[in-house]
Amino acid sequence: MHADGTYTDEALVRRLLAAQFPDWADLPVERVGSHGTVNAVYRLGTELAVRLPRVEGGSKDVAAEHRWLPRLAERLPFAVPVPLAEGVPAEGYPWSWSVCRWIDGDNPAVGSGGACLAADIAEFVLALRRVDTTDAPPAYRSEPLAARDTATRGALETLHGVIDIARAAAVWSDALGAPGPQGPLVWVHGDLQPGNVLVSGGRLGAVIDFGCMGLADPAVDLIAGWYLLPAGPRRHFRTRVGADAAEWVRARGWALSIALMELSYYRTSNQMMASTARHVIGEILEETGRAGSAG
Repeated sequence: MHADGTYTDEALVRRLLAAQFPDWADLPVERVGSHGTVNAVYRLGTELAVRLPRVEGGSKDVAAEHRWLPRLAERLPFAVPVPLAEGVPAEGYPWSWSVCRWIDGDNPAVGSGGACLAADIAEFVLALRRVDTTDAPPAYRSEPLAARDTATRGALETLHGVIDIARAAAVWSDALGAPGPQGPLVWVHGDLQPGNVLVSGGRLGAVIDFGCMGLADPAVDLIAGWYLLPAGPRRHFRTRVGADAAEWVRARGWALSIALMELSYYRTSNQMMASTARHVIGEILEETGRAGSAG
């Protein structure tokens, strides 16, 4: 998926464990089937997971996760993957890596959540917003939408004949024109997509992969409305989080910008990511077309 990525396999995981965490070295190791783009995940025994960043950027997230996830876990109403150990580069593997608790659950299909999941995601988002922001780092997506304009329009240019470029550009322009956040920046997960949540029986069980976490516009986490929910539950989600018109338009802009870049980048290298992005773009264009405007 990435030109600068690195290769991992079960044998590498066993070597790393034997050298650095021998108490776990005899546990069975099994690669987890995943369409994730930042980390390769291996199940370690029945209760643990090993996460090996695929790219250098993911490696930089390891220290932040070890610092902040234990603190966030105490204040969140759903499980998160609290790290247990931090590994160092070795055995030909160039970056930091981690061992954390395994959490059971399934990734939902894109846009498949019902009212219960909408309520649960809203509860998670609101709880995260209430966490003390003292010394918190900026989120991966902490910039204003305007700072993404060049990259977003660049992605649009690569998608001629793939999506309705004119309608997408109009929605993006509306998002750029929305008033910015009026309150302080808050804690966000930053990437509430199907691959980063676990569900069971239609309810949220856990939120995983906090590599994008930090302080940002509250609208950033509302991308869940298009990535995880269809139209009806999406409206329920908006009501539960109390998003006003400006915040919702910004949230739509965030979802569109992210999806455009994902579709442009992953069209040939990750079909699941590309399919998810295409779905999100379609939902946004249908929603704004139905409403007659981006409001």
